[in-house]
Amino acid sequence: MGEELKGKLFNQKKDGWKDLEDKEKKEVFEISESYINFLNKAKTEREFIKQAKKLADENGYRDIMTFDKLNTGDKIYFINREKSMYLAIIGEKTIEEGVHIIGSHVDSPRLDLKPNPLYEDTQLAYFKTHYYGGIKKYQWTTIPLSMHGVIVKANGEKIDINIGENEDDPIFTITDLLPHLAQEQMEKKLKNGIEGENLSLLIGSIPYDDGKVSEKVKLNILNILNKKYGITEADFTSSEIELVPAFKGRSLGLDESMIAAYGQDDKVCAYTSLQAMMELQNVKNTAICILSDKEEIGSMGNTGMESHMFDFFLSEILNKLGINRPNLLDKVFCFSKMLSSDVDAGYDPIYASVSDKYNAGFLGKGISLNKYTGSRGKSGASDANAEYVAWVRNMLEKNNIKYQVAELGKVDIGGGGTIAYILANKGVDVIDCGVPVLSMHAPYEVTSKYDVYSAYKTYKAFWTE
Repeated sequence: MGEELKGKLFNQKKDGWKDLEDKEKKEVFEISESYINFLNKAKTEREFIKQAKKLADENGYRDIMTFDKLNTGDKIYFINREKSMYLAIIGEKTIEEGVHIIGSHVDSPRLDLKPNPLYEDTQLAYFKTHYYGGIKKYQWTTIPLSMHGVIVKANGEKIDINIGENEDDPIFTITDLLPHLAQEQMEKKLKNGIEGENLSLLIGSIPYDDGKVSEKVKLNILNILNKKYGITEADFTSSEIELVPAFKGRSLGLDESMIAAYGQDDKVCAYTSLQAMMELQNVKNTAICILSDKEEIGSMGNTGMESHMFDFFLSEILNKLGINRPNLLDKVFCFSKMLSSDVDAGYDPIYASVSDKYNAGFLGKGISLNKYTGSRGKSGASDANAEYVAWVRNMLEKNNIKYQVAELGKVDIGGGGTIAYILANKGVDVIDCGVPVLSMHAPYEVTSKYDVYSAYKTYKAFWTE
């Protein structure tokens, strides 16, 4: 009697793997395999957008700028400077009744080359770097790194760079002290063990064969780059070169139940929302998928969500539906709903002290909802209202999707943020809704395949609600 009542009244987080039928379990592994394959081609924001465009083109989407007029069912996208993207399907309802938005980000913590990166010291050549986003600097030493990005010459010629991903490519690394000589280093606080200015990438050691010149190794590196790409040292000043882990995303565990990969924050949510949108046909409310940039450094800049580029995209939709008028954009925002599809910190029993076990997201127990993020007294959070949380719960329960409601760690321990507040400030109902992650912001992050599948199901259900 008591157990029956407990099952009825308690809010119990259930293991998602427990009741999976063989057919659905197969789907879990299939979408996870597709995700891993996609991720291995899209380690940077530019690469993700390139792959997203390819997928959208294959599924009948077209650039909104090629349309003179939009009609119900049209599939459109807009790419902002090759680093962010907005996709939409025009719904049956008038857009004045609001749109359904799912927004994630495709940038991840990494190392960027400085504008003048190349130097030589004691016949070793290095690239100087500047870290991007919140990282533990010591995690980026002594691992294989690959080089991705673009170099744009003064004449406008653009050169794509991708070195270190193929098996026959060289890789790069950042060296660290041997334990035998690291006594002073190991006395420092963990955050100061590796200085940001010492995150220099080792790139070469062979000198140019000319005894009369100085900086022979640097000259040899520039000669190699000039022969391969036609660039000079000055061309680095107009480049965007990112250093990311060279290892591939893989299945994790003897049971292959998890995924280990770089950049899962937030590409796991970006991929599952993108894939869900590709399978939509008819929607009631116009469905919009945001793939944003710069979230890891505050969403600033013209490819981040703080810019007006998303407003421009929505305004273009209103213009090409032939209904735009003063203040209509504001009205659309105020009647819209959004899932801010960003990852959650998964509960790690090894580091249990930072989490409130009763309000944590667990791997393998479904999608994780964060009513608010922020830090300390909810600073910087949008804090979804109870009515909207209830609407989202109803949507999930109707579609038999397991979910958990969580916080990002204990009060006063730390905190974090997403793009949720940006859309909330425009009047949109927003809640964070993503996949729990272990080792977030590390070069290798861990997710559960079940949660990846739950995210895909959640985003698809939200758009078809």
